[in-house]
Amino acid sequence: TSSHTRVGILNNPSSKIKEDNTAIARGILTAFLSQNSSNLKSFLSKLTKEETAKSLAAGTKIAKFLIPGMDDNTFEKKYNTLGLDIIKTHQMFCQEVLKLLPGQMAVMSNGR
Repeated sequence: TSSHTRVGILNNPSSKIKEDNTAIARGILTAFLSQNSSNLKSFLSKLTKEETAKSLAAGTKIAKFLIPGMDDNTFEKKYNTLGLDIIKTHQMFCQEVLKLLPGQMAVMSNGR
C-alpha cells in the first residue's frame, strides 16, 4: 500500500531442486530481475494461481502466462539463462542462516 514498501522472495524448497519443479520459482525471480513494478505485481498474481501451477507442471511453457506490457524478450532471455544455483543459494541461506527447515515458510521484516 506504500511506494516505500519493498518485497523480496527467498526460496526454501523441500524437494530436490530441478528445472522441471522450479518453473514458478524461476519465473518469480526472473520477473523481479526484468520487469517494472506494475507488470511485476500483475504477473505474480497470475503466476501464483493454482491453475497456473497445474498447467506449468503439465508442461505448458511459462511464456504463455506473460501479461501485456511485459518485456517478453528480456523475460524469456533471463528465464532461459537463470540457473538453479540461485535457488540453491536461497535454500542454503534459509536453512543455514535463518535456521528454517526445508520447505518451512517465514516472513521477514526489516523496517526503520
